[in-house]
Amino acid sequence: MVLTEMPHRSEEEEERMAQILQILTVHAQLRASPSNPPGRVDENGPELLPRVAMLRLLTGVIESGSPRLQVLASDTLTTLCASSSGKEGCAFAEQEEVDVLLCALQSPCASVRDTALRGLMELHMVLPTPDTDEKNGLNLLRRLWVVKFDKEEEIRKLAERLWLMMGLDLQPDLCSLLIDDVIYHEAAVRQAGAEALSQAVARYQRQAAEVMGRLMEIYQEKLYRPPPVLDALGRVISESPPDQWEARCGLALALNKLSQCLDSSQVKPLFQFFVPDALNDRNPDVRKCMLDAALATLNAHGKENVNSLLPVFEEFLKNAPNDASYDAVRQSVVVLMGSLAKHLDKSDPKVKPIVAKLIAALSTPSQQVQESVASCLPPLVPAIKEDAGGMIQRLMQQLLESDKYAERKGAAYGLAGLVKGLGILSLKQQEMMAALTDAIQDKKNFRRREGALFAFEMLCTMLGKLFEPYVVHVLPHLLLCFGDGNQYVREAADDCAKAVMSNLSAHGVKLVLPSLLAALEEESWRTKAGSVELLGAMAYCAPKQLSSCLPNIVPKLTEVLTDSHVKVQKAGQQALRQIGSVIRNPEILAIAPVLLDALTDPSRKTQKCLQTLLDTKFVHFIDAPSLALIMPIVQRAFQDRSTDTRKMAAQIIGNMYSLTDQKDLAPYLPSVTPGLKASLLDPVPEVRTVSAKALGAMVKGMGESCFEDLLPWLMETLTYEQSSVDRSGAAQGLAEVMAGLGVEKLEKLMPEIVATASKVDIAPHVRDGYIMMFNYLPITFGDKFTPYVGPIIPCILKALADENEFVRDTALRAGQRVISMYAETAIALLLPQLEQGLFDDLWRIRFSSVQLLGDLLFHISGVTGKMTTETASEDDNFGTAQSNKAIITALGVDRRNRVLAGLYMGRSDTQLVVRQASLHVWKIVVSNTPRTLREILPTLFGLLLGFLASTCADKRTIAARTLGDLVRKLGEKILPEIIPILEEGLRSPKSDERQGVCIGLSEIMKSTSRDAVLFFSESLVPTARKALCDPLEEVREAAAKTFEQLHSTIGHQALEDILPFLLKQLEDDKVSEYALDGLKQVMAIKSRVVLPYLVPKLTTPPVNTRVLAFLSSVAGDALTRHLGVILPAVMLALKEKLGTPDEQLEMANCQAVILSVEDEVGHRIIIEDLLEATRCPEVGMRQAAAIILNIYCSRSKADYTSHLRSLVSGLIRLFNDSSPVVLEESWDALNAITKKLDAGNQLALIEELHKEIRLVGNESKGAHVPGFCLPKKGVTSILPVLREGVLTGSPEQKEEAAKALGLVIRLTSADALRPSVVSITGPLIRILGDRFSWNVKAALLETLSLLLAKVGIALKPFLPQLQTTFTKALQDSNRGVRLKAADALGKLISIHIKVDPLFTELLNGIRVMEDPGVRDTMLQALRFVIQGAGGKVDAAIRKNIISLLLSMLGHDEDNTRISSAGCLGELCAFLTEEELSAVLQQCLLADVSGIDWMVRHGRSLALSVAVSVAPSRLCTGKYSSEVQDMILSNAMADRIPIAVSGVRGMGFLMKHHIETAGGQLPAKLSSLFVKCLQNPSSDIRLVAEKMIWWANKDPLPPLDPQAIKPILKALLDNTKDKNTVVRAYSDQAIVNLLKMRQGEEVFQSLSKILDGASLEMLNECNRRSLKKLASQADSTEPVDDTILT
Repeated sequence: MVLTEMPHRSEEEEERMAQILQILTVHAQLRASPSNPPGRVDENGPELLPRVAMLRLLTGVIESGSPRLQVLASDTLTTLCASSSGKEGCAFAEQEEVDVLLCALQSPCASVRDTALRGLMELHMVLPTPDTDEKNGLNLLRRLWVVKFDKEEEIRKLAERLWLMMGLDLQPDLCSLLIDDVIYHEAAVRQAGAEALSQAVARYQRQAAEVMGRLMEIYQEKLYRPPPVLDALGRVISESPPDQWEARCGLALALNKLSQCLDSSQVKPLFQFFVPDALNDRNPDVRKCMLDAALATLNAHGKENVNSLLPVFEEFLKNAPNDASYDAVRQSVVVLMGSLAKHLDKSDPKVKPIVAKLIAALSTPSQQVQESVASCLPPLVPAIKEDAGGMIQRLMQQLLESDKYAERKGAAYGLAGLVKGLGILSLKQQEMMAALTDAIQDKKNFRRREGALFAFEMLCTMLGKLFEPYVVHVLPHLLLCFGDGNQYVREAADDCAKAVMSNLSAHGVKLVLPSLLAALEEESWRTKAGSVELLGAMAYCAPKQLSSCLPNIVPKLTEVLTDSHVKVQKAGQQALRQIGSVIRNPEILAIAPVLLDALTDPSRKTQKCLQTLLDTKFVHFIDAPSLALIMPIVQRAFQDRSTDTRKMAAQIIGNMYSLTDQKDLAPYLPSVTPGLKASLLDPVPEVRTVSAKALGAMVKGMGESCFEDLLPWLMETLTYEQSSVDRSGAAQGLAEVMAGLGVEKLEKLMPEIVATASKVDIAPHVRDGYIMMFNYLPITFGDKFTPYVGPIIPCILKALADENEFVRDTALRAGQRVISMYAETAIALLLPQLEQGLFDDLWRIRFSSVQLLGDLLFHISGVTGKMTTETASEDDNFGTAQSNKAIITALGVDRRNRVLAGLYMGRSDTQLVVRQASLHVWKIVVSNTPRTLREILPTLFGLLLGFLASTCADKRTIAARTLGDLVRKLGEKILPEIIPILEEGLRSPKSDERQGVCIGLSEIMKSTSRDAVLFFSESLVPTARKALCDPLEEVREAAAKTFEQLHSTIGHQALEDILPFLLKQLEDDKVSEYALDGLKQVMAIKSRVVLPYLVPKLTTPPVNTRVLAFLSSVAGDALTRHLGVILPAVMLALKEKLGTPDEQLEMANCQAVILSVEDEVGHRIIIEDLLEATRCPEVGMRQAAAIILNIYCSRSKADYTSHLRSLVSGLIRLFNDSSPVVLEESWDALNAITKKLDAGNQLALIEELHKEIRLVGNESKGAHVPGFCLPKKGVTSILPVLREGVLTGSPEQKEEAAKALGLVIRLTSADALRPSVVSITGPLIRILGDRFSWNVKAALLETLSLLLAKVGIALKPFLPQLQTTFTKALQDSNRGVRLKAADALGKLISIHIKVDPLFTELLNGIRVMEDPGVRDTMLQALRFVIQGAGGKVDAAIRKNIISLLLSMLGHDEDNTRISSAGCLGELCAFLTEEELSAVLQQCLLADVSGIDWMVRHGRSLALSVAVSVAPSRLCTGKYSSEVQDMILSNAMADRIPIAVSGVRGMGFLMKHHIETAGGQLPAKLSSLFVKCLQNPSSDIRLVAEKMIWWANKDPLPPLDPQAIKPILKALLDNTKDKNTVVRAYSDQAIVNLLKMRQGEEVFQSLSKILDGASLEMLNECNRRSLKKLASQADSTEPVDDTILT
């Protein structure tokens, strides 16, 4: 009901109807089952369909439905017809169905006729023929004959195919029957009937006259129209029947076509029929058709009948009534006369009047008359050449000035006819183009513009290509006229454009198109709109030109759709509709709106459009306009993000090449190919597949020449390194392209592809690309690829073993493809290669061969290999007897046995994946494992023996495992057969066979019971012994596994049977090496069992370290348990070999043992035991332990970080060892440790290292540590750690590292330090330049100071940096840093050559420095610099120093005063005599009366320091008494600070007198010392004691006892002082005064001269403290208080 409700308008209704049609199609596709019994109705059978009703309904839908429904209904109808075609499962069409289709052939709708023909083609097997059914057959013959001449070319072709398919032939009876078609009420049938009738008459010429007569008779019948029936009163009862003008038109058409078949005698009677009756028909359409028929007859027969026909025309014109009803016939006769006149001589007087009548007839308002006149004129022009100019002028005036449309149009026709007769030059000669150009530009008169356009239109139409040169000049004006304000001008412009475009040649298109496209870029919207309209008019070009220009036009028009001006947009849409309007393909026509939508709104409508295109079933060729709309959409779709869109675009491109003319597609190639290439490399496989097929279709359709760069690009992309997706796409594309080019291309390229894929030295991605070809070529070539299966299998197998997984995956897919496609046809080629692959040395090839062989066997046996075979037992089978039979049939028994034997051996492969794959295949194809094994046993055993003797270790192992598996499966009853064979094999000269025997024995023992092994032990034990001492290592290795199995089976007995034998063999030089390796192999496997047995034997003196070394390397973790026994034995052995030639060999053995330990516990034991041994009192053991420790630290790859502290501690303590060997080895060990440490571990070690260095320094009691003083080694073993601490540690670590470094410098000799000076100094300077805390800087400065003191001159390269660093540090905010810097500068000056700049810098600094603290330390630095280089300084600078220091002696700041006094005193040692005299007289010894106490204090300090540093200059000679007096005077001063400095000066004097006066002191000095010791001030007493202590320090000689006595008595009194410090220092002073550290001599002499009380006090004091102090080292406290601390 839904389909009959026509027409439908809404989209929803149309969608519902489309769904209904799809349902009908599905039902029509159903077929009856072949197995359905006769007589039983099959519900799927087409017999149940109401086919006749469905056919009528569907033809109705096609005739009146929308284009989309037409296409769907057409598809449904052909499917329905196929269901009654008489084929299997189909019904047989009834005559009524055939009649419906034959009736549909008379439909006015071309789609109905086309579909009906296609339906008939489906039914061709059941259609009637004249031979089988005369009536229905003749009717079918008539309908097909008529439709063979249909106006649609596609329908004509289909009819011809059906005609030939049925083998039909024309029959004479058909001529008379065809007349009914000529007068049929549908124009399409009349037209085809007329052509069919003419062709039939041409075949049966004799019937021409009869048919002609019959046509004229029918005309008269059809012309008669009965009057209306009137009643008595004259009222109309019934109207006249309709005029049958359509039948008369058909008769005219038939006469037109039959004109070719007439003979001369029939021409005149025909024209007598035309004139006046037929040409004066009451219907204009009939008159037009009759005139066309008359003209056609004249063209065919006029020349022969000119003399007989001309009088007929003249007579009519002469006698015809001058009545309006005869105007039409008169005009027609004039045209006929004009047409006939071309056969007259040009000089004939009749011509001119005829021309005049023709010119006059141009004003007739009939396009047909005007066209006919125009076509008559050219042949007549030569006869009236002299009058032509005047005619042209009159016609031009009429064209441009006349008010009547018909006259102007007729003038245009006349002008075109005349120009055609005169030639193209007449346009210029008669100045027509200029006049027309002026007229078309006349803005005032629209008629002139319209007339000019008429002229251009007619000139194009009449002259065709001849007018093309003028078209380019006409175009600009035509563009303007499209936008003209007058409607008539615009319509004329449209018509002119169509005429221009429809007559353009290919060259003309090339002339016109650029200017039109350029006009689109103009700013003027009118110009753009005009050019768009002209581009749209190009749709009317000839088909050939259309196909070449549309690819350029449509993209430009789509751009115009987004123009800013609405009218330009509308013009673009109209132009696209114009192009759509000339589409001839009905399917595209049906979806043209969808295409136009996609062009207008590409972002939203593209996908829907592509889907519509794909859903459309094409039955007609796609023409150029259709392509022009489709291809831009497809091109854009390739750039879309959506995968579906790109896929659909590729599908459409692929389909195009079978549906369209290749030359129409050629222009689109450059724009489509890049998108197709990109899609070929798409990540989505489906897109790649569709794109590849599209490329193949393109190449097949267009030929290789159109794609010159395609093959090279594909070959290049095939080997692209970055992406396997690209390679896959290229391989697929190349395969499809090769298929498109045919087998010849395959034959040409395959040798190269196979050769490249077989190469060993190519990159993996290249091999991958070529192997991919083997996956796709079989698909594209099918059976044609069979000859290449053999050559490609080795390539695939080789690739299956590639080390790159992606190559292996590709090869496996290729192999599976070959098997799935060529299993039946190529077994002979495939199987040998796969059999060979099963036994290949490379496991990957074995694995892949099993997989491929499995696929092949599954294919042969008809089972799927996809089910799971994971069951509880490996012997569960899924095979069937039927599959087993199929395999035997396909392969033969022998080959089947070999294949299954190979698979069974694969179950015991060394690789898990091979075992799993083999087991999977075995389970699926074998139905019963034990039975199958018995069947294949002979074959299998033959392969096993070959494998056991193989050079490939994997093969031997596989064979042995298979052997064991056989024993398990078939029982121990086969052992008596196997073991003798194996024993014999051990005597074989072939080492491989002997090795195979051992492997086989192991597997057999695994698979048999203990009793069976014991039963054969008499054979097995000697075999194992012999094999363990075999000359070949592989055999020994296999024998060790046999031993392992033997031990596992029979236990401890195996050790007793075999190990003593091997130990004994060690004594035999011939086999000792083999026996030792045999032991090693046994150990490698059973170390936990063998070691407890061997270690006691090997560690018993003499220790066999060689065997221990060998065994340790394979003992693994088991070695750790015995280290407590092995290490002492090894050290003992090494100790005994030290200093002998065997020392190196023994060390190598020790190394092997030590380095074999791998577990953490073992490493701890080694370190602890060796460190313990280094503390052994026996030097030999210490040496051995140190050597082994060095080996361990240097060569062990183990991580001993957790033992670092104990290692470093133990090794540094060895640096004080007395043995050079221990020193060297411990140093090397420590060096090896520190080299391996990373920064983190080095920093963590600093604190421990400092502690250990202090300890070792204490042990050496301040002397150099021997381990730091080794030649060429020095401190480099610990330097990296300390450097790392200084450079990258935290501030605390930097300080710690600097202090440790300073300590190392103290404990190291200068020679040992020199090689490391640069390594030490650089980091210290660098870090001092950074901002760190004062304690870090102080530590670093102290270290540098120590280094300078030790190796001063070696630091000369760093002099500038050091000086800069120290002087900068002098100004540091921290006093401690400044003091260290001052001290360091004092050390640095000693290596200076030019000291003056430094002195100047210090002087300037002191002068300008406001900060007293910094100034004081700078003064101290100046003092230290003077100490080191006072004699080198320039006199002028020295003078400046003196003046500065003198000025500061009375400074308010105590420290400044003290420091400057110290400097001045220090300088006195370096002054010239004059300078010294001046300083002493004017300052130091000058009168002190009346001066400030501070000045006196400064002078007294400076004098005491001067006496201390230069006693020889001040205490002898002319100054001695003055100096002594001044010092004594100062000591008695009231001010304590002055007195203290005086007492210090007394101490310095005392020391000078002790050194020079032989133990005598001046009385004044001695008595004053006593007074000072008794001074009420404790400060004075304390300083006096300190100076006595200091002046009497060792090794100075003792004072005279009489000089000592008074001082001693005073000191003894002070031992009772209340002040504890005074008491303590009095004891120290007494010890030094009496030289008690040197002995009792002075003490005894004093005891003799002392009084009783004093003596008693001395003895008491001696008992209390003096003895104890004398036994201790003396203090090093300084006494000069002018040096800041």
